[in-house]
Amino acid sequence: MKPHTTARLAYRAAALFTRLPWSWLRGFAHVLAWLWIRLNARESRVTRRNLELAFPELTDAQRVQMHRQVLRSTALQALETLRLWTRPREQSLACLVERHGEALYDAALAAGKGVIVAAPHHGNWELLNQWLASRGPIAIVYKAPDEAVGDAFLQLVRGGDNVQQVRAEGPAVRQLLKVLKDGGATGILPDQQPKAGDGVFAPFFGVEALTMTLVNRLAERTGATVLYGWCERVGPGMQFALHVEPADPAVADPDPRTAATALNAGLERIARRDPTQYQWTYKRYTLRPPGSNEVDPYATEEHPH
Repeated sequence: MKPHTTARLAYRAAALFTRLPWSWLRGFAHVLAWLWIRLNARESRVTRRNLELAFPELTDAQRVQMHRQVLRSTALQALETLRLWTRPREQSLACLVERHGEALYDAALAAGKGVIVAAPHHGNWELLNQWLASRGPIAIVYKAPDEAVGDAFLQLVRGGDNVQQVRAEGPAVRQLLKVLKDGGATGILPDQQPKAGDGVFAPFFGVEALTMTLVNRLAERTGATVLYGWCERVGPGMQFALHVEPADPAVADPDPRTAATALNAGLERIARRDPTQYQWTYKRYTLRPPGSNEVDPYATEEHPH
């Protein structure tokens, strides 16, 4: 079966599943989170290790509680995303019960100098993508799945009017430079670990993390405005608050380390608003600074006793 055909079948299945009442889907998310903990699944192990690294000041009891809340939020985010992907954009945008900084984004876009939206993995970033597309054309950088079916599915659910999906590969920088120099906008998830050699180490929650230099390279070369954007869950249902805020000008500093430090500081500030809504299931710290003699902090989590 061709990848596009399989992707469409998966889309229909997701659309049927997410027609269930939200109270049922929310209950399903809680069961999924419970299973992750009960089975000591990868999501549970990685989250536990990340919380140990990022919040050493917490007591064991506090960290256990946060661990449970993070996994519930992660499971909710997955189901929210399926629902957002399989509904008309107008219905998805109706989930934004609060909007902060909308005029800031519109003004930056109208200035014609290009806009870079740095979006942390906080709350629901897929809803942010849909809001950005509602304001005009947007080029979204994404890491393509290894499987053709997965890529076809993302093209289907994230595509549509005003959306250009740019693979995070070699030609991406040239494509994004053109978009920004033409006065357009791009959305980047800057808290993903790049490949060794494609970033610099900078502190994130007090731990050195290999951080992409894409944002500062684009901003420095084009003079584009850099903004932070995120959609934070604010209610028990599909209720979110949109936030758009200016980034520290230092994110465009010619020195990569200075720029990455400023970028991470902004991302950390957003994540600390409600740490349980941040994506702690991601291995952010696998690569360690050269010469530090540090080891991959997740290595012992891969083969738990």
